[in-house]
Amino acid sequence: MPSYKAPVDDFEFLMFDVLEIEKNNDLPGYAELDKATVHDVLEGAGKFMAEVLQPLNQSGDEEGCHFENGVVRTPKGFKEAYEQYCEAGWNRLGVPEQFGGAGLPIILTFAVAEMGSSANQAFAMYPGLTGAAYSALIATGAPWMKEHIVPKMVGGEWAGTMCLTEPHCGTDLRLMKTKAVEQDDGTYKLSGTKIFISGGDQDLTKNIIHMVIAKIPDENGKIHDDLSTVNFFMVPKFLVSEDGKMGARNGVSTGSIEKKMGIKANATAVLNFDEATAWRLGPKPQPKAAGGDKKSSSAGMKGMFGMMNAARLGVGVQGVAVSEVAYQNAAAYAKERLVGRALTGPKNPDGPADPLIVHPDVRRMLLFARTAAQGGRSLATWISYLLGVASSKRSDQERQEAADLADLLTPVIKAFCTDMGFEAANASMQCFGGHGYIRDHGMEQFVRDSRINQTYEGANGVQALDLVGRKLARNGGRAPMTFFKVVNEFLSANADEAMKPFTAPVQTGLARLQESTMWLAQNGLKNPDNAGAASVDYLRMFGIVVVGYLWARQAKAAQAKLAQKAGNPAFYEAKLVSARFWMERMMPDTAALAERIKAGADGLMTLEAANF
Repeated sequence: MPSYKAPVDDFEFLMFDVLEIEKNNDLPGYAELDKATVHDVLEGAGKFMAEVLQPLNQSGDEEGCHFENGVVRTPKGFKEAYEQYCEAGWNRLGVPEQFGGAGLPIILTFAVAEMGSSANQAFAMYPGLTGAAYSALIATGAPWMKEHIVPKMVGGEWAGTMCLTEPHCGTDLRLMKTKAVEQDDGTYKLSGTKIFISGGDQDLTKNIIHMVIAKIPDENGKIHDDLSTVNFFMVPKFLVSEDGKMGARNGVSTGSIEKKMGIKANATAVLNFDEATAWRLGPKPQPKAAGGDKKSSSAGMKGMFGMMNAARLGVGVQGVAVSEVAYQNAAAYAKERLVGRALTGPKNPDGPADPLIVHPDVRRMLLFARTAAQGGRSLATWISYLLGVASSKRSDQERQEAADLADLLTPVIKAFCTDMGFEAANASMQCFGGHGYIRDHGMEQFVRDSRINQTYEGANGVQALDLVGRKLARNGGRAPMTFFKVVNEFLSANADEAMKPFTAPVQTGLARLQESTMWLAQNGLKNPDNAGAASVDYLRMFGIVVVGYLWARQAKAAQAKLAQKAGNPAFYEAKLVSARFWMERMMPDTAALAERIKAGADGLMTLEAANF
């Protein structure tokens, strides 16, 4: 059976030694983040995830969710664990105190979310999606929803979902068919089918608040194939009155749950809405003039996009989480399993063979998974710090730059870290050889579970299109220029010989990224297919460079701690080795990626569809 131990030391290193959060107590919630408080939260969360959630991960996968007579049941032990999870308050750390939360900043809640996903991703998704749903209600809901519904979701009594995808459309919302017809009392009757709804039904909570997008028909009852009438709705499983009392069953039913490759302990449901009572979120949209903007006019859609962006960040953290747990188990196995002899001579002469860890290729796989986990964690921690700056009272320029960077990096963390998570899980499984395919070791579950992270909340190819097609050019390219400035300032300030092994490769990678950005600006406008063809390679290059920059920052912090003779020297030495691996083994990939980007679209688009 696999095991998990929360990397508390790494979280604390990133927060206090790299980002120096103690010097940022002007940020919302940071004044309470002293070392003792952070340590207690991380230690407590790590202990709970390892002792309560992790033991249910493999059994939950083997049993899966059950769907019988329209009712979903979660695997054995999940309901009891969920009650303990909510009683301990792990589901409400970052919620404002006015809604029953602890009001802690996202830099700490991201850490706890990663621990939960490492221990048991299927379980962690239930409260995770609920958090995204109640955050949307806080942003766009009516006062009675915030007063009566949000606290019950925060406390764990009720859950929440995101209902976006339909059988005939996923990303292309223009093709949606779910409709919502306004009633005399201001509510709507919502009808349609949504699929791939994680946590769409379960037996953990008394009610589920579905957050649904649907189209409002025109005065003739017609649904248009554009975005102008797409709106955001709250649809509870059981009706809720404005005083918060739960009533009769709403017109929402579970048609089935998917028999799927991974995260089997989380019910991925088909939900049928049959004139379900729905409440529109946000002000009523204004009628569009003929020939006007086809984008949605619903202010509530801002809440939907906010919910989706939060989910994209959360999925990126899930990619980091699987890298970590897969690495931990592979490293433990490689140190114990005896296979062959070291190429430079026996390292275990009294034994029949040397441990796997002596072989260079095994170390390559382990260091890849290690640096994917720790590098991805540094990216998540930096983004959470930027979000704190963006919501602070600092100067307009500081807040704008932080918001621009967080927005730019959202598709990067979602796609790059989930790609790395899947690759790290595969590399870690490979360390086990044939034993990696055996369920007892749990590695094959990590591979299956991690694969979906690359697809949901927008497939990674869509994230790449978002980065290239929207994020780069927005506001005249302000965000990428800010990123280039931030990295160049760090490189200029750390040009000493001790840092050269870490800064020189980042400088090379950054130059390739800037050159590729200019190529896209020139050639993507001429032929949009050039941007589409380059987008995935460009996002991967961006991920390698931004994580390389953060590895350089980790190296600088580790060098400082070693010079001070503070802390555990082995931890900091390992940081330097890991940073070196990224520079030597990952950063060179930017050269090949740059060539692929500049190849353009012709080689992809020439072959006629009939010849595929």
